[in-house]
Amino acid sequence: MKRQTFNEINITPLTDIFLVLLILMMVIAPILDQQGLSLAVPEYVEENQVQKDNKILEITVTPDNKYLLNGTEIQEGNLLSAIKEESKNKPDGLLIQASGNSNHESVVRLMDNARNAGVQSISIVEI
Repeated sequence: MKRQTFNEINITPLTDIFLVLLILMMVIAPILDQQGLSLAVPEYVEENQVQKDNKILEITVTPDNKYLLNGTEIQEGNLLSAIKEESKNKPDGLLIQASGNSNHESVVRLMDNARNAGVQSISIVEI
């Protein structure tokens, strides 16, 4: 008895896998578009054009994740009250000067406290 050779490839399982992947991508793709922060990139301004009379609150995040307001250290628990108090005198917004070695968590925590204190405009710069 002579054996018959199998010359055709069955692509049905491959097609099933591709259809499942296509359906997954169609379900997941709209969810991916909704995540993220909307950031407005500021225009470049030369240093000599910056006005010295602006009333912007400046807080520095040090490389060891400490917060400095006017050169004095603020404890993490006192951030909200300190920002509320200082933003009364400086209503134009908040400038966060973050070190390149500071944690992302520390900067986000500062941003959250600023939003809870009622600050409307937040800018971040790396020092």
